[in-house]
Amino acid sequence: MSNNSLTAVVVYWILLFIITCQAAVIVAWKPIDPTKGFISLPLNHSNLEIQRPYDVPINQRYSFRQGVHKLWVFKTDKPHTLTSRTNPRTEIRIRYDYSSGVWQFEGHGYVPSGTSGVCIMQVFGASPPHATTLMLRVYNGTLFYYRQTVLVPSIYDRWFRLNVIHDVDASRVTVYIDGVLKLVVGGRGGTSHYYKCGVYAQDDDSYYMESRWKGIKVLKKYD
Repeated sequence: MSNNSLTAVVVYWILLFIITCQAAVIVAWKPIDPTKGFISLPLNHSNLEIQRPYDVPINQRYSFRQGVHKLWVFKTDKPHTLTSRTNPRTEIRIRYDYSSGVWQFEGHGYVPSGTSGVCIMQVFGASPPHATTLMLRVYNGTLFYYRQTVLVPSIYDRWFRLNVIHDVDASRVTVYIDGVLKLVVGGRGGTSHYYKCGVYAQDDDSYYMESRWKGIKVLKKYD
């Protein structure tokens, strides 16, 4: 084989390798439907408890118009009950409690510019000293797992699709944003869990905090 032929063969295989690698990357990052294999459970307003500062009417911290839940709170607000020592919040507490199996939260969220130091979604329930299995927080426009791992560097002023899958028996939580896998972490124990979304003040919170949600679903995987 001549040098020119050998060079052509080498170039061919190099190009084929590059194309294959690029295709693999595209497939790996292609959005998927995380709800495949799950059954959507009935959900209406009777399943949605609005937790807000105990001393204000609900319409001063929550609205529901044209399918959009809007929740807001101020850092100077009271807790959601007289006896609570927690930070201010306005959250939707979804009344589907579970202790085993594979469950999923789906919702389309929106966080306006300026909202910071806030939890916008959580999986409640864990073994002490923890209270939650998952918190998704926003700090200065970045979406975090607690304040440890960056999931989305720029989350402000746009709708995003959030899917959180909690496999209780396997002690695993998986998070997708817009169909793209962003996080897989271990669970934190606990005997009972439920989903919440809205705004719950954390450290370094802004004076005003707001998030909006639509298309909220709870799903379960059945064998």
